[in-house]
Parts: sequence; structure tokens; C-alpha cells
Amino acid sequence: MSTPVVLRDPLWNTIRLSPEAVRIVDAPAFQRLRHIKQLGHAHLVYPGATHTRFDHAIGVYHLAVRALAELGQRGALEAVDPVERACVPIAALLHDIGHYPFSHALEELQAERIPGHHEALVGRFLAEPEVAAALEAVAADAPARVEALIRGRSTSPLQGLVSGSLDLDKIEYLKRDARFCGVPYGEVDVDRLLQALMVLEDPATGAREIGVHEKGVAALESLLFSKYQMFRNVYWHHAVRAATVLYKRLVGDALDAGLIQREELVGATDEALMFLLAERSRAATLADAGDAADAADSADSADSADAGGRAAGVRMATFLDAMRNRRLPKRAAEIAAAHLPGGGPGDWLETDSPFKRAVEDRIAVELGLRAGGAFLDYPAKTAMFGLELLVLRQDGAVVRVGPGGHAGLIGLPRVADELYRTARVLRLFTLDERRVVAPERLAELAVRSEAELTKALEAGGTLLA
Repeated sequence: MSTPVVLRDPLWNTIRLSPEAVRIVDAPAFQRLRHIKQLGHAHLVYPGATHTRFDHAIGVYHLAVRALAELGQRGALEAVDPVERACVPIAALLHDIGHYPFSHALEELQAERIPGHHEALVGRFLAEPEVAAALEAVAADAPARVEALIRGRSTSPLQGLVSGSLDLDKIEYLKRDARFCGVPYGEVDVDRLLQALMVLEDPATGAREIGVHEKGVAALESLLFSKYQMFRNVYWHHAVRAATVLYKRLVGDALDAGLIQREELVGATDEALMFLLAERSRAATLADAGDAADAADSADSADSADAGGRAAGVRMATFLDAMRNRRLPKRAAEIAAAHLPGGGPGDWLETDSPFKRAVEDRIAVELGLRAGGAFLDYPAKTAMFGLELLVLRQDGAVVRVGPGGHAGLIGLPRVADELYRTARVLRLFTLDERRVVAPERLAELAVRSEAELTKALEAGGTLLA
């Protein structure tokens, strides 16, 4: 019979894996996570940020075990199905099993250009023989239960531990990311939060779910502020975003040219995808050419309309070389979301679409750069400060704290919009050659509608007026 395994982790020290968890960790589908960086390209800015989804997933498993132990000691789990209790740590362990190479970046592409969000891919990996066998050893319906927990669709009262306002994933990644980036922003009072966890009854519906005691609200506030600071200083750092836009353009060009297929993104590791892109780029660049020298000579004209896959291969080779040697796009202009006029920028800015690419290519021409040399970046995370949970007040009343907050309890939701706007920055990057654009010109472009910009593109008008 399998025995538990003890791991030493730099963040949580001793982590004990149950026999079921060991079987899952040993599966090839899970071992793949060793080769997917937790923070994508942040290591190009913070050299220590080479930790992986593997490390993080085991940390979330550890916190789930601790949370259940805390709840169990207080008798809060007596009415919870034992199988559901057993599934929660397994769901915590597997919550990132579907991630793409370099984590979240490719999810910023248009939805139809990728097979789906990483959580939507979970079922594929749970069905792999080694993982499925480990899950079915817990219960015959464990695969379905675990997938429902990961995707936030479970009716279990413990759903909130895996996906929700207070899920353990947030606690773990904030602390781990801060540790390995070497920044002081991700501190979270983990012990206080775990001790404050409760299973509470919703006064409106009677359903039971994870909540917190009022004494843990201050620790919850610190978690939310830590998240804001990490987004502003690490996840959305200008050079991290520069590397991210370059990577997205590289993959997007390969997809658009048919040099890779959507399904080839699923189950790949960071290095495997980069190798595949390099091979496909090389093959496309040399296609129908007498030799590599001919292909190199064609680079200047590779952006012509009839260059096809060969042009994409040349661009991809340029982007790959820039990423390998950390020659990242440079900021030409930036402006905080809070300083954008009117109702803010158009929706077209938030996803990488063919329309946005057309705008970027026109900007490149206006700035005297080759097509593909300009990048607009306006990262979005609409649920950054989402808060929806039950709180047990000192007087014994159970109240739901939502986006509007609750008098006397927590004021953070009421300033969430302002924090979000402060963290978000609209940037224009240029590759190879630095350009300087007045921020107000970028702001004027951003607030124009897609319809207005389409007319300007068709008429050959200037976009950065």
C-alpha cells in the first residue's frame, strides 16, 4: 500500500502528500507543471521568478489540508459529505492542470483562437489514465466532483476553498510570487485567515458555504490589498507586459498563418512550445527558398501582402530572437486608466484580435516602423477585487459582503474600482527602435470606438492624430 510522502517547500516548509495525492503528482499530466513557469515571463524582470505551477499546486494542496483540519477541529465538517471533504485537497492540487505554456498569457487572445480557458480544459487532463485511476480510488464520481470544484460549479459547502473570493489559490500564489520575486508586497496573514474560516448558512437561501468570522476581516483586507500591490508592481510591471505582448504576438502570428494549430497549445510545456515555434518558423522561412541566405535576404520584404506563411516565419524568427536575448519592446507612451478621458477606452483594446492588430500595424507605419513593430497593451482583470462571501458578525448575525461592502465591516469593495483603475495602465510599445509618443495622443486613440477606427483605417487616416 502507498504511504504518504513528505516534501520540503521553501514557503511552507514541510508538506505531507497523501497516497492519493502522490499518485496524481507522479502522473505525467501533473509532472508537466514542473515545466510551466508560474509567472510566465516575469523572470525576465525578477530573476528569481522561475517557480512553477507544480510548486504552486502542491502549496494550494497543503493549504487545503490545513483549512480542512482547522474546520474539522471546530466540528464544522460534521454535516459535510466525507467524499466531498476528500475531494477538496485533490481539486486544490489539480486546479491548474489545464494551464497553457507560460501560464495566463495566451488566455488574453480572442476566445476562438484558443481551445478554451485553462479551467475549461481540466476535464481532458482528469480523463488521462493515471489521473483518472487516482481519482476513482477516492470515489467513483470523484472526477466529476473535482472538475465541478475547480470550475466553480459544485454545490458543495466547501466550494469556496477551491474557487471563490477566499479561495486558497489566491493566498498561495500571492505569498509564493512575492517570495520568489523578492518583493514585500504579497504578505498575507495565513494563520489568521485559516482560523477565521467557517461553514455558514446563507440567511437568504439556507445553503451552507465557506465564510469567515468577523475577526478575520482585517486579514482578508490585507489579502486584497496585497493582490492590488502585486498586480501593480509585478504582474503588470511594464517590462513583464512587454515580454507578454511579444509572446502573444509570436503565438498569434503562428496561429493566423496556420504554422501551429490551436490544439497544439494544449498540454505543451514552456520550452516545448518555444521549440515548436522555432522549428515551424524555420521551416516556413526556408520554404521555396534556395538556402538560408535567400531567406535572410527576403526579410525586408516579408511583410508584403503576398508573403504568406514565409512572412509569418520571418516575423516569428525576429520575435523569438528578441525573447531569447531579452530585447523587449520599449515604452513609447503610457497612461494610467484613471487619467483616461470620458468613460475610458473601448473594449477593442482588451483582447488581441485581428482588428487590434490592424490598428497596431497602422501605428507602426505612422511611427516609421515595419508592420508588427507596435503593440498596444491594456491588461484586464475585472474580478481582481471581487468580493462575495458570508461573514459571521460578533453579535451572531450572518451577513453577505458583496461588491457594495457592508456597513461597519469592510470598506474595500467600495474603493475597488479606483484601485483597479490605479493598477491598470495603457501602454504603447515599439520593437527594435524606441519611439516617443505624447500620452494624450495615446489617450485620444484609446477612447475612439471600433467603428470610428474602422473608418479611419479604411480611409487611410492618421490614428495617432
